[in-house]
Amino acid sequence: MLSWRRVLTTLIASLLLGLVISPGFVTPVVGVMARVASVGLFTLLVFALFERWPASLPPWLARWVLQVVGVALAVPVGVLLLYLFLGSDKGAFWHDSRRINGVLLMSGCGMLVAPWVAMSTLLRQRDDAVRAQALSFGLERSELERKALDARLRLLQAQVEPHFLFNTLANVRELVDSGSPQASTVLESLIAYLRAAVPRLHEASTTMGQELQLVRAYLALMHLRMPDRLEFALDADAAAEGLHCPPTTLLTLVENAVRHGIDPGEEGGRIDVRVRVQDGRCRAEVSDTGVGLGAGAAGLGTGLSTLRERLQLVFGGDAQLRLSERQPHGVRAELDFPARTTA
Repeated sequence: MLSWRRVLTTLIASLLLGLVISPGFVTPVVGVMARVASVGLFTLLVFALFERWPASLPPWLARWVLQVVGVALAVPVGVLLLYLFLGSDKGAFWHDSRRINGVLLMSGCGMLVAPWVAMSTLLRQRDDAVRAQALSFGLERSELERKALDARLRLLQAQVEPHFLFNTLANVRELVDSGSPQASTVLESLIAYLRAAVPRLHEASTTMGQELQLVRAYLALMHLRMPDRLEFALDADAAAEGLHCPPTTLLTLVENAVRHGIDPGEEGGRIDVRVRVQDGRCRAEVSDTGVGLGAGAAGLGTGLSTLRERLQLVFGGDAQLRLSERQPHGVRAELDFPARTTA
């Protein structure tokens, strides 16, 4: 209520007014300025009082009107109290024409200036309230947008989870149906993989190091299923280990390479995963020697479009995913995004 800004504004306005009207007084300039400042502080108390009291007002009376009128009426009251308090050896001030003139001059000038100072304070207060409300709304909107993006990201991750899980279980079922002796080993590897992978799928973010672990486990699992048809290699910079990465980013690319590149071909192929950090960017590449885009492109849309949308949610427009043909056959998927370390 009595902030330093209000007190400072009141003192500055009072001192300037005292300086202006001081030629009309016998009292020294400093004394006049002190008297006006005292009255100004009194009006400030009235202004602050009516800001909170009474707690409720009738509908036809706005609080700002009460404050401005209160300040205007407080000036002559404050002047009268000041002159009564100061007193004089010549008796009451109304017995001295010069002192009466001083009361009238100080009261009249104060009643002209004080309401305008009060109005300027109210306008500045309203502007501050509007800015504070706008900032509050902006923060609230940002928080709602963040929650919406987080919900959208989790929804997209939920779309990825069954896609990977059902594909892997279908592979195990094929081995069981064919009576392969590797079925038990593959199933054990699948259980170990899911025990490590599923909890991470629910995280909002992960690291490239964790992604590489999942990719290595997945490729090892796929190699058990088709040992003569799949070879793979992983090569990553040490600086990439701690970089922020949306969950299942690399896994989606590798799974696509297996499902749409290696599986359809009779001879299988090789998958190479490379991750490099350069010039503040992380560049990940998943390339395969499978059947290529022409033969395997039909099923690529959903997985990669979902991955692109997740990258958009996390990095905005600062991430790119490109596909290109390899010669004589195969596909290269290149991912480029900002190299940000996790907090």
